[in-house]
Amino acid sequence: MSNKQTMSFQTEIKQLLNLMIHSLYSDKEIFLRELISNASDAIDKFRFVQISHPELNKGEELAVKVSFDKDAKTITVSDNGVGMTYDEVIENIGTIAKSGTKSFLENLSGDAKKDANLIGQFGVGFYSAFIVADKVELITLKAGETTSQAVKWISDGSGEFSIETTTKLDGNGTTIVLHLKDGNDDLLADWGLRNIIRKYSDHINYPIKMQKAPETDKDGNEIISVDLETVNKANALWTRGKNDISEEEYKEFYKHISHDYHDPIKWVHARVEGAQEYTQLLYIPSKAPFDLYDANRRYGIKLYVKRVFIMDDAEKLLPNYLRFVRGVIDSQDLPLNVSREILQSSRDIDAIRSGSTKKILSLLEDIAKNEADKYLELWTEFGPVIKEGVIEDHANKDRVAKLCRFASTNNSSDVKNVSLDDYVARMKDGQDKIYYITADNFNGAKNSPHLEIFKQKGIEVLLLTDRVDEWVVSHLFEFEGKSLVSVAKGKLDLGKLDDEKPSEDEIKQQDEQAKPILEKIKTALAGKIKDVVVTTRLVDSPACLVVDNNAMSMQMERLMRQAGQEMPANQPTLEINLKHKLINKLESSIDQEQIDALSLVIFEQAQLTEGIQLDDPVGFVKRMNGFIA
Repeated sequence: MSNKQTMSFQTEIKQLLNLMIHSLYSDKEIFLRELISNASDAIDKFRFVQISHPELNKGEELAVKVSFDKDAKTITVSDNGVGMTYDEVIENIGTIAKSGTKSFLENLSGDAKKDANLIGQFGVGFYSAFIVADKVELITLKAGETTSQAVKWISDGSGEFSIETTTKLDGNGTTIVLHLKDGNDDLLADWGLRNIIRKYSDHINYPIKMQKAPETDKDGNEIISVDLETVNKANALWTRGKNDISEEEYKEFYKHISHDYHDPIKWVHARVEGAQEYTQLLYIPSKAPFDLYDANRRYGIKLYVKRVFIMDDAEKLLPNYLRFVRGVIDSQDLPLNVSREILQSSRDIDAIRSGSTKKILSLLEDIAKNEADKYLELWTEFGPVIKEGVIEDHANKDRVAKLCRFASTNNSSDVKNVSLDDYVARMKDGQDKIYYITADNFNGAKNSPHLEIFKQKGIEVLLLTDRVDEWVVSHLFEFEGKSLVSVAKGKLDLGKLDDEKPSEDEIKQQDEQAKPILEKIKTALAGKIKDVVVTTRLVDSPACLVVDNNAMSMQMERLMRQAGQEMPANQPTLEINLKHKLINKLESSIDQEQIDALSLVIFEQAQLTEGIQLDDPVGFVKRMNGFIA
């Protein structure tokens, strides 16, 4: 019995359809690639279902079929894959289950060519049908359901769709009929569709079949054949030899499995033999997906066992910090009924994960060594994620550390192209430490007062501004035998680099002379600071804040609070520059109210240079205005 309903698309889908209908894609041919790719995925899922439900295997060839009707101006794409139920059609077609649609719309720039590249990143390729069609019909039957439980979905892309149950006599799977808009007659040609299929979908693992091309008899009459023939190569691309696969085929296969419209930066294709036997085809994308930092995102590795698709979010096949990698792993050793539980406890999976991780790290190392510009592009997209490997992957921590790139005082821009190897190679004679500073942003790090003595002496300092950097340096204590030291922690000791270091007697004399001013400030700032000391790191600034070597940095404390963690108050030490005019003014003042106000201003200025939000910004402004007046 039909239960026809007319329903509205989600608001976001209406906006998306409007973009599609107005030719968001720069290349309208892509619609066919998207529909064929979806059909291939449906067949993959059907093969997996057959493992646990062998009764569904009728022995028929699994294939995608493409046909056209010039008179009706239609193109039809059909498959005999897993199909969908009534509710699944509403979920997958009437709405977009993936949360990225809103983000997609927010990322649109207004440039049609650039915006087109976003579509694949957000899993909305089905709607590309509306670029060439003013009406789309979908008929689908879920595997295992009776023929009368099929579902029919129709929409003209105007914001509504109708859905009803119907009968589908040709078995499970999905058929999509596109009623073409005027001006798309060039698509209604046998050779045209074949060229599009070979161009974009030659790598598809299943036959893509079309009616045989018409022939002519000796009198010139056209003979129409009802037989079908396979248009694509129809074998799993990763099972072929590398020498038999063109660069274009590799790129198109990447776009098929990733739904990304950009070419990948690089890929590795290898067959591993030994204790475990498996094939890996892994890609490094050129652009980060929109959900790279989404904790609930699906991972990009498709797992096959003996060419049977098992799952497409096999997060156990690569560590989390390599979650941007896309690809296929096909094992010859895992059982066909592999489950997530097996994935979590399998030695075979552990071996595949270890081997694949090493392959990706080797690939990244090769790009970094031989294609520095390309690696910088890659790092711009994925750098903060790769850095997570220093924290997560103890076995490969040193390799990941070598891959990391940072900004530093050695370059004038915020380009993060300094490796730890570069830093060590440039270290001054006698330098035995790698110096760094963490901050919210590049300007905050570059202009920090903590760097003044380092700039004066020409000592390079790494400028760490990614949120993950605080966790990285808490796990990376040394590199190539050189300890990593924060310039904002503890008592500064430049060792052999401090050629102007005063003698112990001079230090004692200076401390004795500074005692009155230190006491004044300490009294004025009681409860706000741990101590006040004379600085050895400031040149131009009046003061800065420093925490103990073993204490949590102020940047980390801030990040933890932003994450909702309750943190105990960490009172820093205030270092003052005795040569600065503000300190001199404070030293000569005898008015207690002025001493208190100026001490507080100096302290709050030091807080601001650390990126700390003031407790009383209005009070700070009033105090500053008072001194200026």
